[in-house]
Amino acid sequence: MRKIVLVIAMIAVFVGSGAAIALANEGNSDLKRQPSPEAVVAEHLDALNHCNVDRLMAQYPESVHLFLPGGSAPNTVIGRTAVRALFEGFCKPYPAGLNGLQFTSQVVQKVGDTINVQWVANADFLAEPYYGADAYVTKHGLMYAQVTTFGAPPLKFKP
Repeated sequence: MRKIVLVIAMIAVFVGSGAAIALANEGNSDLKRQPSPEAVVAEHLDALNHCNVDRLMAQYPESVHLFLPGGSAPNTVIGRTAVRALFEGFCKPYPAGLNGLQFTSQVVQKVGDTINVQWVANADFLAEPYYGADAYVTKHGLMYAQVTTFGAPPLKFKP
């Protein structure tokens, strides 16, 4: 009897673990978890600097929210489909997109699982460096939200 109870308990643990993993991945096998909030942000910045949309999207669960400057609903990008469209536009070659823009962290602060970054962006097509800041909200090795100043004020391009 004890063996049966033990086997049933072990099955429950394995099934529960699988359910927890499936829930954590929100049904998306394309997600790639990072071991820490800092690693999530490092992967994000490296993928962004290389304009690798698939790597960027590997961090975002379906419930992702990007909060852009302006503070109104049209400036909130919600869900993987909308976020992918945003990054696909961003990663087009200049002047259609901003491929080639390179972000470098200047000040980094961790608060819980949120990483705050002041950064500078440079590119051959910019007239001057562009400064901004982001707050990256991470959870379980993924990026659940980002609040950014990118886009306000606008970039200054070379003539």
